[in-house]
Amino acid sequence: MYCRARFASRLASTTAAASFSPSACSRVSSPIASPSSASSVSFWNQRYRSLSFSSSLRSLRCSAPRLHWRSPESLRVLARTSVPVVEKFHRRIATTASEHPFKGVMTSLPKPGGGEFGKFYSLPALNDPRINRLPYSIRILLESAIRNCDNFQVTKDDVEKIIDWENTSPKQVEIPFKPARVLLQDFTGVPAVVDLASMRDAMKNLGNDPKKINPLVPVDLVIDHSVQVDVARSENAVQENMELEFKRNKERFAFLKWGSSAFHNMLVVPPGSGIVHQVNLEYLGRVVFNSDGMLYPDSVVGTDSHTTMIDGLGVAGWGVGGIEAEAAMLGQPMSMVLPGVVGFKLSGKLRDGVTATDLVLTVTQMLRKHGVVGKFVEFYGEGMGELSLADRATIANMSPEYGATMGFFPVDHVTLQYLKLTGRSDETVSMIEAYLRANKMFVDYNE
Repeated sequence: MYCRARFASRLASTTAAASFSPSACSRVSSPIASPSSASSVSFWNQRYRSLSFSSSLRSLRCSAPRLHWRSPESLRVLARTSVPVVEKFHRRIATTASEHPFKGVMTSLPKPGGGEFGKFYSLPALNDPRINRLPYSIRILLESAIRNCDNFQVTKDDVEKIIDWENTSPKQVEIPFKPARVLLQDFTGVPAVVDLASMRDAMKNLGNDPKKINPLVPVDLVIDHSVQVDVARSENAVQENMELEFKRNKERFAFLKWGSSAFHNMLVVPPGSGIVHQVNLEYLGRVVFNSDGMLYPDSVVGTDSHTTMIDGLGVAGWGVGGIEAEAAMLGQPMSMVLPGVVGFKLSGKLRDGVTATDLVLTVTQMLRKHGVVGKFVEFYGEGMGELSLADRATIANMSPEYGATMGFFPVDHVTLQYLKLTGRSDETVSMIEAYLRANKMFVDYNE
């Protein structure tokens, strides 16, 4: 009650303090003074007379019209009234963005034959010896914090927390994290697109441009949860099942097709292309983004717990709920506890007859026994070179089973070979390797 009374006094005019009655005081329990005494009333009156509005808050309160929340016309009036405030806010953000706190560490990445791949925020340019001791998975969080640092959503203090990971992670400190992209399957993707469409309707009703509503980060939506097997044991089974699938989901697929062309930053992978995690691994995983000449590591949050399969490719990713995914789509940073990292050393190679399933069940048993809930697991050691990327993806895919946020395999020569195998161009693979080496995120077991 004390807090509520104090908060209410800040939002009322200063004259309200003079009428603060003893009966109201009697509902406030405070060890400072007995509310029933005259001195107590005097104390409270003096206390609340000392509170005053700032000039900006007073002017905003006095100028704001009384609006009925259900009235569309009142919403339009509110939108028009808010325009100067919003424009001032945008100018502040634009000014902050133009004065990037870490612009001094931005470096160009040269091409071997001349020219440059693009620019990037260099971790070695910080000249901080603590960075060399950071796990590779934490370096991805650090790069994201540096790149998105605006002293508004992500601050320099957040960057310092990550750099000082050895001391801060045991304290369960929170940091903001902005993933490079969001991964959806159709069960959660359809509601997300519906929400975006509803926002566009609201913008139109307010007399503004509905095309301003778009995801602020790239969104990949893979339609893979609509498959039913009606026809089997025939040569045309696949074709007939696909025809039935399109017939059943005609309206939903038409809506998603509209969304793929209506919204910027949204890629919709059509039905029949494969399971979401397979498509993510073989096609959607960038490993390194090149966005208008800005290079940065790929990272992803997905609406499926087994999004962690992408960790086998050296892409930091894990599953989140639909609300968190939509917030990330709209540019909001995720608040997360700076995780501890458990290193898992691999040595030797699998004997003949030992499958990836045998390996992953053994790894899961060991990690469950150790306890890795809420932590990153990072694999390392000489045995990494003998482990195929398919086996790595299988182990990473089991992260929910052993309780870790993700099971991460840093990028090495095996990763680069897989990228070439799955159709990435030589120039893209060369850019990925050059960037990761320059930013101390590449593992070379020959060094």
